[in-house]
Amino acid sequence: MAKWKSRVSPAVVRRLPRYCRFLRDIRGMGINRVSSGMLSEFSGYTASQIRQDFNTFGGFGQQGYGYNVDDLLTGIGQILGIDKKYSLVIVGAGNLGRALARHAWTPSGHIEVTAVFDSFPLTIGQNIGNITVKNVNDLPDYLKDNKVDIGVITTDWDVAQNIADILIDGGVKGIWNFTPIDIETPDSVVVKSVHLSDSLHELIYYINHNDD
Repeated sequence: MAKWKSRVSPAVVRRLPRYCRFLRDIRGMGINRVSSGMLSEFSGYTASQIRQDFNTFGGFGQQGYGYNVDDLLTGIGQILGIDKKYSLVIVGAGNLGRALARHAWTPSGHIEVTAVFDSFPLTIGQNIGNITVKNVNDLPDYLKDNKVDIGVITTDWDVAQNIADILIDGGVKGIWNFTPIDIETPDSVVVKSVHLSDSLHELIYYINHNDD
């Protein structure tokens, strides 16, 4: 195991996807080599912070020579694990679930939405793109017959923990939770909760303190 795997801070992990996004923009401009200073202008992070982040993984460039954009994208992609294929199911076919099902997850298409589930009779059987919404009662059997890496929960809060338990029993290793409760999982299952109200409240705070 690489030494860095035991000492990467969550803050660095949060910055890596943003680096990828800006590097793709830079590559789209026809730029093949980038300095930490240039990447700083795109990302908003300081050049020193960027170099420190990259040095966490042994560094990707040469002093005074910069970084090859393609090599940097490949290296960060391998660190994040987005060089692999992942299957994802969504439980909850409301507005948010439908929007997520239609989202183009990665530019290289490494994440595939394989199924969407719901409990509402009028929703079951509807199509979201090329995916037909399945009955949530069929979720355990689907997980038994299909390898699923990530489960997304966009249901009502009162059934979220039950859905999480089904996903865990079905072998899912990661859960993306969009409900307003903190679901409980064993240590072997990673959870990322997105509390939309928290994000909105942060925005409201900065609106009110923008001139401080």
